[in-house]
Amino acid sequence: MSRSQIHITKASGQKVSFSEQKLRASLERSGATESQIDSVVGEVDDFLYDGINTKKIYRKAYEVLRKRSKGNAARYKLKKAIMELGPSGYPFEKFIGAILDQQGFQTRVGVTVPGRCVQHEIDVLADKNGKLVMVECKFHNRPGVKCDVKVPLYIHSRFRDVTMGRTENAETRYSEYEGWIVTNTRFTDDAIRYGTCSGLVMIGWDYPASGSLKERISLTGLHPVTCLSTLNNKEKKLLLGHGVVLCRNIEYNVNLLRGEGVPEGRITKVIDECNELMHELEVPEK
Repeated sequence: MSRSQIHITKASGQKVSFSEQKLRASLERSGATESQIDSVVGEVDDFLYDGINTKKIYRKAYEVLRKRSKGNAARYKLKKAIMELGPSGYPFEKFIGAILDQQGFQTRVGVTVPGRCVQHEIDVLADKNGKLVMVECKFHNRPGVKCDVKVPLYIHSRFRDVTMGRTENAETRYSEYEGWIVTNTRFTDDAIRYGTCSGLVMIGWDYPASGSLKERISLTGLHPVTCLSTLNNKEKKLLLGHGVVLCRNIEYNVNLLRGEGVPEGRITKVIDECNELMHELEVPEK
């Protein structure tokens, strides 16, 4: 069977033709070299069969790339690593707060603020240059799940209650207010249509074309600890449980790993992988 006849099964259950071009593009975004990409594509090509799901293709590509570059493999794994921040959404909220910090905002995570009618818990409150941004984070730990129109409908009503309360109380500290919805997956068409019509800022994994979550992560160079191949799942959960979400913060929290009995040799490998991910290979903007 030729490659053009091979159909793959997406997380949603939809069957589409296999696209080598899309695989190459995803590897390029990880910073992989041309020879690394050729090697991954070659091994994936031998692995393909009709009906294979995208998860198996991804896992195979990741395994091959990891042998050649841990840093590039970690970047390639980014979307899955974000989903591994769960099951609760709090580490994801901290991660979004860190991205906004890196973009010049002053942020607070998990803040209760008064509205005109009731109080509201805001996932991330961020301010910059007289603008107050109220961010609702919608975290999903399964691929194929989308935020539907009920999400912006609900968030818009909360945003209006908070801004109306501040306006009626003659709040003068901020000249502008924005409501944001950030998700690690995608929005339905109706969700985007209502959100943008009502003035909300909608940020999905690859939406909008400029300013998506994927792009913001690339521009800031921040990566979650779940990217790392030198940590097992138990150790990742340990770090997340202590609020250590970013790779760049592991070096200052190695005693958590020592307390778990992780040997010094492997701790060194963890730090080396973090350094390779953060410094040696810059993440491309596009």
